[in-house]
Amino acid sequence: MQAHNISLTKYLWFPVNREGWPFVALFAVAALLLGQVWAPLGWLGGLLTCWCAWFFRDPDRVTPIRDGLVISPADGVVQMIGMAAPPPELGMGDEPRMRISVFMSVFSVHINRVPVDGTVSATSYRPGKFLDASLDKASADNERMSVRLTRPDGRELAFVQIAGLVARRIKCDLKDGQQVRAGERFGLIRFGSRVDVYLPEGVEPLVALGQTTLAAETVLADLDGPQAARPGEVR
Repeated sequence: MQAHNISLTKYLWFPVNREGWPFVALFAVAALLLGQVWAPLGWLGGLLTCWCAWFFRDPDRVTPIRDGLVISPADGVVQMIGMAAPPPELGMGDEPRMRISVFMSVFSVHINRVPVDGTVSATSYRPGKFLDASLDKASADNERMSVRLTRPDGRELAFVQIAGLVARRIKCDLKDGQQVRAGERFGLIRFGSRVDVYLPEGVEPLVALGQTTLAAETVLADLDGPQAARPGEVR
């Protein structure tokens, strides 16, 4: 009986990121005020408060730690895989690199994680539009936060937080010169958005279009492996 209680707690309880508590409190106060006006509105506000807490959930993850693995920085769905030039503000040149785009819906965990061990060599915030993040042109036109990361072997990759249609805030805690580890939390985007990862030259993706990813757990690529790209199909 005790084992069942532990299992139930595991699925019903989840940690909330500190960035979400002000919003949870705001929703809760609104629910109380609405309840004073009309009880059903209070219940609706209570449900919205629970949704807000769930949106900012911040579960622990088990990160593969073998050197060279590129881990997904976001929960979501692999929406685009293809060659594209990294953001010009990062100073990585205009030569196209393999880009993997992970789209986060409003139902995804929105805490972003560092994809690989290394040193933050450049960060750049660029204001922009709030187009649907699923569009390819969102990479160039939307508000974004770009990060260039240098590996100990000198190879570089980039990852970019892109605001979406309803996203109105990008948060990134990384600073130039900071040492980071794969799977480490570094920020989030509110509410629904996308994260692009630009791989070093010659590195192929190990995920397929339409594949669901988990931040800090799903392996996007292997910098040290000879594996070819892995296509996928719906079955």
